[in-house]
Amino acid sequence: MSDNLTRLNKYLSEAGYCSRREADRLIDAGRVTINDVIPEMGTKVAPEDVVKVDGEIIGGRKEDFIYLAFNKPVGIVCTTDTRVEKDNIIDYIDYPKRIFPIGRLDKPSEGLILLTDDGDIVNKILRASNNHEKEYTVTVDKPISQTFIQRMAGGIYIEELGKRTKKCEVKKIDKYTFSIILTQGLNRQIRRMCEYLNYEVQTLKRVRIMNIKLDTPIGKYRELTKEEFKTLSKLISDSKKTFDPKQPTSRRKRR
Repeated sequence: MSDNLTRLNKYLSEAGYCSRREADRLIDAGRVTINDVIPEMGTKVAPEDVVKVDGEIIGGRKEDFIYLAFNKPVGIVCTTDTRVEKDNIIDYIDYPKRIFPIGRLDKPSEGLILLTDDGDIVNKILRASNNHEKEYTVTVDKPISQTFIQRMAGGIYIEELGKRTKKCEVKKIDKYTFSIILTQGLNRQIRRMCEYLNYEVQTLKRVRIMNIKLDTPIGKYRELTKEEFKTLSKLISDSKKTFDPKQPTSRRKRR
């Protein structure tokens, strides 16, 4: 019997409803029921149980998942909570099936973000310990010096977060523009790093996530190609699968 039980957050993830981390939030908020009873965190689901979120029955595990690459415009918020945020990414895309974003870009930022209904892939991509690259193009408010490039690349202590950024690759593109490749996702990381050096970000665009490059117009999306997904799967094949609620991941972070 125990072999047929599935942790509730995993059940919601495998059903394609949301990521495990988002499922934990829903469970904690009392928005999930099992057989019309609000469960405790960590409750397991049996095959015959009826699981609902906000009264909607959630069930069945999907074999064919959706993987989208979307060019997020400035002003769109990467949240699935359509009740609170009117400029949310879900309503903007208006995809015919339920999907959710993998990670976030903050409201003033634009560029590549992946969306899926495959909850199991989320933590593998986002966990900073897996060192998956994300590349950004950034413009700032004054000329970029070589000292700026060196200090950004070497790591900067962010006092508000009590953490030092990891060493990263930073290259000057022109007088006001640089590219940066990160393998972590601290809260507003790039903006905070620039602020520490007395620069202000004017525009911030994510142009790559691992092997997936931004190649769609602003506000448009496309499905990942088979070759892209094959490479992506290979890159995350050694990623840690375990989820530690005490270890923050990029799922909560914004840039």
